[in-house]
Amino acid sequence: MEVKGAARIGTAEWVTGLVEAFWAQSSENTLDNDTGEKAWDQPLVGFASATHPLFAKYASDLAPFYWTPQQAFALGFPDESPAAEELSIISWVLPQTAATRADQKKCDELPAERWARSRDFGERFNCALRLYVAAELTAAGYPAVAPERLPEFAFQRSAEFGIASNWSERHTAHAAGLGTFGLSDGLITQKGKAVRFGSVVARIELPTSPLPYPDHQAWCLWYAKGTCGVCARRCPADAISVDGHDKDRCHAYIRKTTAPYAQQAFGTQATPCGLCQVGIPCESRVPLAKAGAAGEHMR
Repeated sequence: MEVKGAARIGTAEWVTGLVEAFWAQSSENTLDNDTGEKAWDQPLVGFASATHPLFAKYASDLAPFYWTPQQAFALGFPDESPAAEELSIISWVLPQTAATRADQKKCDELPAERWARSRDFGERFNCALRLYVAAELTAAGYPAVAPERLPEFAFQRSAEFGIASNWSERHTAHAAGLGTFGLSDGLITQKGKAVRFGSVVARIELPTSPLPYPDHQAWCLWYAKGTCGVCARRCPADAISVDGHDKDRCHAYIRKTTAPYAQQAFGTQATPCGLCQVGIPCESRVPLAKAGAAGEHMR
């Protein structure tokens, strides 16, 4: 697959081109609904060094099962032992399309068909993108793994944080300068919260993306201004409150209600909901520029 321009192999521009070329050209970027439309809008890409202190914090907070980038890399390349300084993390954001967001915004209890298809076929594309980027880097002499695609990837339970996986795409994206967390636990990016994420760990030196925020909740109106809370009102499971996100309540609603509905209604096989990601100020942007008009305090 051709990478745009004449970017030199091993550069940040070249790596970004890998992601963008696959997004633009892959037949897997589809909702599989006979319209020919892509599952995702154009991606955003960021980079982080494995030396970033956030990765050590994540591993400490979710010990003993959360991977550092070095540990994830070692699972794919057990015969190599690079220092953290030799590893970079490539992270990307896949934004929902305007059509998908518009359909989903009309729903209040169950997901729209386009949304259910993006969760199924769109995430299949994301999985293929992870493997493609890792394979292209490795073939070019930069061994790479997609942690979420490793056989050892799994969800576990943290005593403090509840349901968690041993590699978080959202937390990785935050470390790569791509967004901050909102009241619902979703990551608010420059393209908003109606997105999905992917990442690869590679033995390559890439420039670290700057963090355009002072803390991990800076782009959320609730945490920054004490206003909004619309995501809580959008949640049909009452899983979002001033105390944050109740993962178990959210998980139960998806497993018992939205996933069976989507399978029966649309024939999709994934676990969609995402109603808290649309019809909100941070749906498709960082909302702080218009914070004064964000709405009432959450009651």
